[in-house]
Amino acid sequence: MTAPDCPDRPEPESPITEAEIQEADRFELEHVDRTLLGGPRSRLRELGTLGRVCWDFMKAFRTMHFSGPCVTIFGSARTREGTTYYELAREMGKRVAELGFTVVTGGGPGIMEAGNRGAHEAGGRSIGVNIELPFEQHLNPYVDRSVDMHYFFTRKVILVKYSYAFVVLPGGAGTMDELFETMTLIQTGKLRDFPIVLMGRDYWQPLMDFVYRMAEAGTISPGDPELIFFTDDPDEAIAHLKRHAVRQFGLRRRRIPSPRSILGEQGMDTPASAARPS
Repeated sequence: MTAPDCPDRPEPESPITEAEIQEADRFELEHVDRTLLGGPRSRLRELGTLGRVCWDFMKAFRTMHFSGPCVTIFGSARTREGTTYYELAREMGKRVAELGFTVVTGGGPGIMEAGNRGAHEAGGRSIGVNIELPFEQHLNPYVDRSVDMHYFFTRKVILVKYSYAFVVLPGGAGTMDELFETMTLIQTGKLRDFPIVLMGRDYWQPLMDFVYRMAEAGTISPGDPELIFFTDDPDEAIAHLKRHAVRQFGLRRRRIPSPRSILGEQGMDTPASAARPS
């Protein structure tokens, strides 16, 4: 399948009408969260946006405070149960939990559900960072704790902030966004050199070929492709995580701090210990 040629940009048939302007204003009033990037607005409405962003972060920080070190699993919401990649994500969720990490996903169906499910079935800790969408996304039943986010960018911060490694399985534009943003944070020094494990060779091989092509073209550094560990073997993936997310950062099992009821904090029920920095 090849991409179609880009058509010529059509000229507008008529100028924008007053009714269309009013419709745009009505859309902004009814869908405030969708117009964050819609340009400048009144000072009061911008202040309201800042409040919603802060509320997103506050909810997430309180939810994740007692999670311990995490591994985030990224992937498509559309992958069905029983398929190769669903079962691979489920196995990785299980194996990551057995290392002592909390498994974090976007909280939805598909690959996210499989990762949380594997952790849940292994008796590990499972968290979902859900996004409010008008379609497709709903919280899967295998999370121990969850938080709902308004904004994609706040959600991505939380999916990265608490994790010592990232496992990426087949997905769409959102998964590619998460993969390359994480890679960019590492290559620019905004994030420590945490491992990224890319799984699904049949699916991702053209993308990895392009990553090496970028290195050959000089648009990324020659060593940047090595930030991604490419495998379909759970044993290889777990060995890589042990080397680069456990030994490299001196993680060992320690008891998670207890929540303080006076602050309205809520801990996680299972298990009592997890990997922690030594």
